[in-house]
Amino acid sequence: MSIEFALSQARPSTAAVGAVIVGLYEDRSLCPAAQELDQAAGGRIKALVDAEDISGKAGKVSLLHRLDGIASPRVLVVGLGDRGKFDGFAFQKALRAAVAAVRETPAADAFLALVDLDVKSRDRAWAVAQAVQLGAAGMYQYSATKKPRNFALKRIDLPGREGDDAAIAHARSISAGIDFAKELANLPPNLCTPAHMAAQAQALANELDGVTCDILDETQMDALGMGSLLAVARGSANRPRLIVLNWRGGNDGDAPYVLVGKGITFDTGGISLKPGAGMEEMKYDMCGAATVLGAFNAVARARLPVNLTVVAAAVENMPDGASYRPSDVLTSMSGKTIEVLNTDAEGRLILCDALTYAQQTFKPKVLIDCATLTGACVVALGKYPHGLFTADDELARDLLDAGDHALDRAWRMPLWSDYQDQLDSVVADMANLGGKWGGAITAACFLWRFTEGQRWAHLDIAGTAWDEGRKGLATGRPVPLLVEYLSRQAQA
Repeated sequence: MSIEFALSQARPSTAAVGAVIVGLYEDRSLCPAAQELDQAAGGRIKALVDAEDISGKAGKVSLLHRLDGIASPRVLVVGLGDRGKFDGFAFQKALRAAVAAVRETPAADAFLALVDLDVKSRDRAWAVAQAVQLGAAGMYQYSATKKPRNFALKRIDLPGREGDDAAIAHARSISAGIDFAKELANLPPNLCTPAHMAAQAQALANELDGVTCDILDETQMDALGMGSLLAVARGSANRPRLIVLNWRGGNDGDAPYVLVGKGITFDTGGISLKPGAGMEEMKYDMCGAATVLGAFNAVARARLPVNLTVVAAAVENMPDGASYRPSDVLTSMSGKTIEVLNTDAEGRLILCDALTYAQQTFKPKVLIDCATLTGACVVALGKYPHGLFTADDELARDLLDAGDHALDRAWRMPLWSDYQDQLDSVVADMANLGGKWGGAITAACFLWRFTEGQRWAHLDIAGTAWDEGRKGLATGRPVPLLVEYLSRQAQA
């Protein structure tokens, strides 16, 4: 993490830091910390508000310099918007704006008074955790192959109260997991190969006490009968890996929660080659694996009292003389056969074997997979919520509630047997494509066939895992949702 967080007992007006950050509502009312600054400055801030030199419009930031009576040389006044509608999303918007603004100043440290704000339906621990997570996110820079900017800001102080230490520590673990997922996903595909992903997982296991790592190569996967996964890998010079991480923080003998991630390190579409425009974004087709590894990182760092296993299938989908073809029939680890109608519907082909392996090996209490699976999910839901598919109403409710709390939301999509006929094949048990309509649903229905009798949910993160466009970067979602869900399970 490139930014440190500390608790301070100083008043906003006496905090000896490079900048103090306070809030202003759209009705021109100052938040309590801003009122304290205004009093110390002899009413100077309120005078600027009345003169309309400072705006309370949501996300608008005004920078004030060297006000008499205030120890800090800089005061950032952040617009909070409508006071009656100041909810979690408005709070996040204010935090993002504040961090983006203060990092552009020469301040080496800042006092973030915004955590004292009243946020609708949220408690202080949530606000503190959000300040840490969004503060860290605002300072994140990809640096593996590009020199980062040298920001002066190194520390953010929060007004301290009893219990804040625990919220900060937990949020730091989540931020570490998000950063891990981002950094892995943002790497170019010539660096982030299946072997590199496996090496990063092993390094994580070496770093964290109580974590074990197993890496299966293609010989071992072949012995297990993973004909579907290995078919996708055939066209690539970068050989596949199945990555397994274990954390046993719960009771001995308790069945683990298992997260499975799609890790297509680059997706050309294979023989069913994708169009060239936008193909560079297909380095992000491994974000499902990156986020389950990131969530595991957070859980192990937080030492949550839960048993957790992650299975990440790392494969590259390339066109080659050895590549699998449309009309091939594959035999999966489960023994079910699959007719290939399109080699660009490859994610489900690696996931079905990873899901079978997870069930047979670990007997999960709950099984959740994450995958950038379908463009159809982006068409249906856009870039904001993950698509959630499950036949388990209780599991759906738990995941949706966790996402709402973390503001990393999902939306439940139908998973009905009505759609299964679209996967029928005359030469195999099923086809890997369900036709023109309901593509996200039929993809989930395909995976459903490999999870019968298992408490299972599928998160389609194709619209949420990275910001669209050539200059977009990975978001680290759904690490917050997954960690919140597992935290709640650990406390149940």
